[in-house]
Amino acid sequence: MSIAQQPASATSSLTPAQTVTQTPQALLRPNPPEPNYKPPFGQTLTYSVDWRFFPAGSATLRVENAHGEYRFLGAADSAGFAALLYHVHDRFEAFVDPKSSCTLSLAKHTEEGFRRLQTQITYEQARRKSVLAEKNLKNGTSKTQENDTPGCVTDVLSGVFYIASQPLIPGASFLFPLNDGGKTATVKTTVEAREEVTVPAGKFKTVRVQPASENGVVKSRGEMWIWFTDDARHIPVQVKAHMFFGTLTMRLMTMPK
Repeated sequence: MSIAQQPASATSSLTPAQTVTQTPQALLRPNPPEPNYKPPFGQTLTYSVDWRFFPAGSATLRVENAHGEYRFLGAADSAGFAALLYHVHDRFEAFVDPKSSCTLSLAKHTEEGFRRLQTQITYEQARRKSVLAEKNLKNGTSKTQENDTPGCVTDVLSGVFYIASQPLIPGASFLFPLNDGGKTATVKTTVEAREEVTVPAGKFKTVRVQPASENGVVKSRGEMWIWFTDDARHIPVQVKAHMFFGTLTMRLMTMPK
């Protein structure tokens, strides 16, 4: 099944009872995780990254229990021919309240093409603000800005595990707010179908999910699909992003025990 064929098969099968309620963004907040969901603590998920048909680099995701908070770590690096075309060396660190799924802070070191940025975002729930402090590592300039939020939001890194923490029932969909330091995006997540996929880590029964938004970082990443294992762990084993310069595919290299 091609990427271009996937969206229509899911959205056309939704019934009125499965359509999400259009909650005003000011009242929208993430749902608490399912009681039986546990992230893969202390294990690094390593992915190969392909651009079109070419190896493009690697990516990792890791979750740690940090004194009652969840600490999420992410990395992405280009390699080989892709690195010659477009240099990528990104690092992410997010802290999340595990009871509410609210992100507390997000730090990013971004090297993409000619961009070199160090970014710190603090999410102040009581004030309903995200506070961004960013430094351009190439020219030394800095900026700070505040933006309104609904209070409790997710972020671009831990958002993958937030989706995994929810009941992924084919045909269902749900909304959640995501903030990357700018305007908060409302992400609609559609659980499309069960599907068997093969990645370097093995063959898995999965649930295919599509997150989408009309604005913000999710929209800028193009159309995206995530395949989670069809069990209580909901390990992300494959990610595809259909972008203007081609399709990026992440595939899990080894399955955590």
